[in-house]
Amino acid sequence: MFCFGTVLHIRPRILDVVAHGSGENADRLADMTAGNSLQHKRVRKSPGERRQEILDAAVRLISERGYNGTSVQDVADAVGVTKQGVLRYFPSKDNLLAAVYHENYNTFGSVEDFMASGLPGSGPDDFRLPAYLRFLVHCNSTRPMLVQLFSILQVESFNPAHPLHDEFANRRDSIWQYYSTYNWNLPSEFTSFEEVRPTLRHALEIMDGVQLRWLRGPAIDLCDEWADLEPTIFLRRYGRVSLTIPCVP
Repeated sequence: MFCFGTVLHIRPRILDVVAHGSGENADRLADMTAGNSLQHKRVRKSPGERRQEILDAAVRLISERGYNGTSVQDVADAVGVTKQGVLRYFPSKDNLLAAVYHENYNTFGSVEDFMASGLPGSGPDDFRLPAYLRFLVHCNSTRPMLVQLFSILQVESFNPAHPLHDEFANRRDSIWQYYSTYNWNLPSEFTSFEEVRPTLRHALEIMDGVQLRWLRGPAIDLCDEWADLEPTIFLRRYGRVSLTIPCVP
C-alpha cells in the first residue's frame, strides 16, 4: 500500500507540471520528452552517406577480424541496417571487400599526391623516388587502421580462394609498372629506371616489415624508424651510389 500510495502522490504533480508548464522543472521535463522523441526517429541519410558509412564500418571490422572473420551481417549490425540494406549497395561480400580495398587503401599517398605536396624531391626538376617513399611512410603513419587492414588482407590472400588473391599476387609487378610511368630523377650511375627495381623491391619489403612492427607495439615512431633505415636501403653496396635526399622538416 505504501508504494502504491507514493506513486499516486507523485503522478499528479508530474501531470500538473506538464499541463501548466510551470517553472524551470517544466521546461526541463519538456526538453527531456522532446529529446527522447528525437532519439527514436531514424535519421534518413543520402545514398552516398549510407554507402560511405557501410564502407567505414567494413574497414574497421576487417582490420580487426580479417575478411574471413567478418560477415555482411556484422557490417549491417555495425551500421544499424539490415543485411539487405548492405547488399543494396554492395551485391556481395566480395564486392564490399573490393570497394574497401580500392576506394580506401589505394586512394591516399599516391605519386600524384606527392607531386602536389610541394615537398623536397617532388618537383619536376628534382623528382626523387626515395622522397616519395618517405612521403608514403608519413601518409601511412596517419592511418594505422588502413595499414592494419592491408597487412591482414595480404596474409589472408595467400589462400587461392581469397577474392584478392590475384590482386596481391600481382601487386609487386603492378606497383613497379605504376612507378615506371613517372620520370624520376636518378643518379648518373643509373642508365635506366629498370636498374632501380631491386632497390625498390627491398624498400617495399622493409616498409611492410617496419609497419608490422609499428602496429604491434610497443610504440615507435614510424617516420623516425624509416629515416634511420634510409641510408641502408638507398646506398648501393657496389659503387656506393647514394639515392637519398635531405630530410624533410
